[in-house]
Amino acid sequence: MKLLILVGTRPNFIKVTQFKRVAKERHPNIEIKIVHTGQHYSENMADVFFRQFNMWPDHYLDIDAASPSSQIAQIMLRLEAYVLSEGRPDLILVPGDVNSTLAGALFANKAGIPLGHIEAGLRSFDRTMPEEFNRCLTDELTDLFFVSEPSGVKHLLAENRAKEKVHMVGNTMIDTMIAFEKEIDVSDVLNKLQLGGAPFVLMTMHRPATVDNKEAFSKLVQIMEKLSEKYAVVFPVHPRTVKQAKDFELYERLITNVNVKCTEPLDYFAFQKLIKECAFIITDSGGIQEESTFRKKPCLTLRPNTERPVTVDKGTNTLVPFETNAVFSEIQAIETGTYKTGTIPEYWDGQATERILNVIAGF
Repeated sequence: MKLLILVGTRPNFIKVTQFKRVAKERHPNIEIKIVHTGQHYSENMADVFFRQFNMWPDHYLDIDAASPSSQIAQIMLRLEAYVLSEGRPDLILVPGDVNSTLAGALFANKAGIPLGHIEAGLRSFDRTMPEEFNRCLTDELTDLFFVSEPSGVKHLLAENRAKEKVHMVGNTMIDTMIAFEKEIDVSDVLNKLQLGGAPFVLMTMHRPATVDNKEAFSKLVQIMEKLSEKYAVVFPVHPRTVKQAKDFELYERLITNVNVKCTEPLDYFAFQKLIKECAFIITDSGGIQEESTFRKKPCLTLRPNTERPVTVDKGTNTLVPFETNAVFSEIQAIETGTYKTGTIPEYWDGQATERILNVIAGF
């Protein structure tokens, strides 16, 4: 069997690190090719991850930096050329909810190639998020649904997907965390950032609702400044967040605050070490809600909704209104020990990749 896995961004890379290893050990009849679209293409957004995971793609589509529509079109055309050259796969597997995910799903549909979707069924029901459309449209075209949490099964069945095609397999991001635990533990990022032994807060922000509006971004800076009176704040800054900070003339306030440690996007081991060692997390990200739940670290997500509700219902994640008083009310609960402790969701055990390949082997 020929399996083509299409990846495009850092969250995608993290979800597929164990496929070739598990296939070699358990399913030697499955030949896996990993194709990288180039949606995230720079050294610190892509290559450092491949190097750490020892997972170099078999082929690069090398799409250009462009609008989402242009990138999706380029991916489809270049993926078609690759398949015509290298041979037709028996299944295309796409992870997540980015533009590369949707492009792969559209290509598979038009080429008549069966499609598997990792993290199928996740829904925020927030139609202001581009990712929500990518998720929904990909699932419309999917043949095998690989689900990471109970809400995904519920949503897919409510959408009348065939029950036998819906597979609760767990979370492949957790597979990667468990597989590289030793490398995470020996990361020297705490020394590099001169954090010492004092408690620190990890913060990430990049969504349009948080950073594309000057009033919202100003509020974010105010929260960081108040936090920095008590904690060091580690803030790995997404490139688009840097651009917006400069456009809004807020960048200097960030980089001149000695207790706010602005960094470029960090490598995987360093970032996971920060999650493991921080006092708590403030974010608007999706994947960090899952990683913090596995680590049982308090995570305050400045969003009105989440496509990963198990992190709130069972884990350590809390959806917090983007208001200073609401944020610091939750921080007080963390500091006084009254914040929830959380549990690790079922099937988040490091075996999700193996479950997926077991299903594919019988497809």
